[in-house]
Amino acid sequence: MFDLLKISVLPPGPRFAAHVRFWVNGEDIVEEVVHVGGRGPYAADVLPAGRPSPLRATEEARRLQLGEPECTGECCGFLTVVVQRLGDIVQWSNWQVPWAGPASASRLPDLHFEAVQYDAEVRRSEAGGWWRVYS
Repeated sequence: MFDLLKISVLPPGPRFAAHVRFWVNGEDIVEEVVHVGGRGPYAADVLPAGRPSPLRATEEARRLQLGEPECTGECCGFLTVVVQRLGDIVQWSNWQVPWAGPASASRLPDLHFEAVQYDAEVRRSEAGGWWRVYS
């Protein structure tokens, strides 16, 4: 059974520009690991206008930042994962969590997405640039 990814963009607020949240199997990964007050990466960074998103999975493994605590990643570290396409599967593995994250976060499991679903969700997110008007 594959994991299911949903990407959402939260509107800008008083402290931060629009940022992205990652829902896997119905759970907000950022909130689960970096807690309330943490944020995902800026939408402009992971859903850039006019070029492919770094969320796109390729055969070359690369580390992707998914979130940071309220105090900022430079202070406590970032939530990151290695993203890689393995044939018809997109794998998220080798998690790194902010130092203040829950102890269970250091044992986050590898996630496996059906590449067709993953690619469709990334494309849907890239196309929905409504938030750029407010950034």
